[in-house]
Amino acid sequence: MTYLLALDQGTSSSRSIVFDERGHIVAQAQLELPQIYPRPGWVEHDPMEIWRTQLATARAALQQAGITAREIRAVGITNQRETTVLWNRKTGQPVHHAIVWQDRRAEPACAQLREQGKADTIQSKTGLLIDAYFSGTKLQWLLDNVPGARDAAERGELAFGTVDSWLIWQLTHGQVHVTDVSNAARTMLLNVHTNQWDDELLSLLRIPKALMPEVLPSSAHFGDIAADLLGHAIRIGGVAGDQQSALFGQACFTAGMAKNTYGTGCFMLMHTGHTFQTSQNGLLTTSAAQATMHPEFAMEGSVFVGGAVVQWLRDGLRAISSSSEVEPLALSVPDSGGVMMVPAFTGLGAPYWQPDARGTITGLTRGTTLAHIARAALESIAYQSAALLLAMSRDAVAAGGAPVSELRVDGGACINDLLMQFQADLLGIPVVRPAVIETTALGAAYLAGLSSGVYGSTGELSQLWRAERRFVPTLGAARAQELMENWEHAVRQTTLA
Repeated sequence: MTYLLALDQGTSSSRSIVFDERGHIVAQAQLELPQIYPRPGWVEHDPMEIWRTQLATARAALQQAGITAREIRAVGITNQRETTVLWNRKTGQPVHHAIVWQDRRAEPACAQLREQGKADTIQSKTGLLIDAYFSGTKLQWLLDNVPGARDAAERGELAFGTVDSWLIWQLTHGQVHVTDVSNAARTMLLNVHTNQWDDELLSLLRIPKALMPEVLPSSAHFGDIAADLLGHAIRIGGVAGDQQSALFGQACFTAGMAKNTYGTGCFMLMHTGHTFQTSQNGLLTTSAAQATMHPEFAMEGSVFVGGAVVQWLRDGLRAISSSSEVEPLALSVPDSGGVMMVPAFTGLGAPYWQPDARGTITGLTRGTTLAHIARAALESIAYQSAALLLAMSRDAVAAGGAPVSELRVDGGACINDLLMQFQADLLGIPVVRPAVIETTALGAAYLAGLSSGVYGSTGELSQLWRAERRFVPTLGAARAQELMENWEHAVRQTTLA
């Protein structure tokens, strides 16, 4: 039997999953990752905790599978994107906590770039809108605010990386400083037409090129894990940012295929092939996970608060004691009773891009119960995702393509049948849940398997994909449109005039 190991480093946890060559899960291990909130709007991680938890889960997954590192053909890495790490090349120690993708501290720098009229230049080169979400301005903040960091960077003593680069550096004992195209594309520093770091953008943000990792295709040889870490050296054969990895794991390899991941946030991607298409509807153009340096693209929309709204019900409101309670509570009422929740806790992402928006609950009456609020919270995930897909379909049609005909789903919250059915009802197209919902990790394993000869082509991977359930719309189009209009009205309440 051939095995592949996926390291899945996420926002709230580090996981490792052993897959067999058919894409079936053999074993998995997971550890929570502590969140650090130094100030409102700031979110950090301890990079050493990222490394410690990821290594511990890799060892635990191998032990649980009852295999040794010698039996692993290759390792794939997938990771929370945009999260920014800056470390000392000699010691391997971070110079500051990692600044997480959700962090908003770089918004003043982004506002300055917009005022300088740089939005079109940045979008044409990177496919991205100027936002504190991306790594470039986070790195700029670290260089400007960590004492001595800029001088050390100029001397070539520091290394920058997204979480994939940080893990590879640690796994190879500092021998390899690389990233893949899909992660590099999220920095606001990569020219996605050439898949090279862009000198003009680096200069604009005052970032020394010596900081930057080498950019490789997503399926390539990224170095070897040091033998002393897992008991035997293993090839790192695939790397992709979590959302592009999920697109790959869902076998969305051709233009027009789309997936939505329901995690801490929600992330919808539609493959556009080799076509770089600029959205007219508030979406991003991003690099897809790719096996060569010939650019492949996807349209993407990001919801900042998806499944995290359930965590807020649990930890903030203390309305439930575990996340699994939310579906039965929501099902105890036939609908939300007119209640709308817009969980704009850290602003609104695509297609709205309103960094100053704040969460609201509207439509409350004397008859509103906790069950109505729980249902509105769940439905908010579907409403935000529907707004993304409608924007995506408008872009596709404008470019001469067809609207998205089905949505493949994954991520922890997709096991919620109520949410998936409501999603299909709002969209008016089938929502398809695969047999393996851990598609983020699966995509990394597939990329590693491609580069190490386990699989011969993406066509072979398409044959492995299996649906577990299709949710077919049951709501009339007019009612779905009415609900979406109600949602848009609620969104308008989230920003103060």
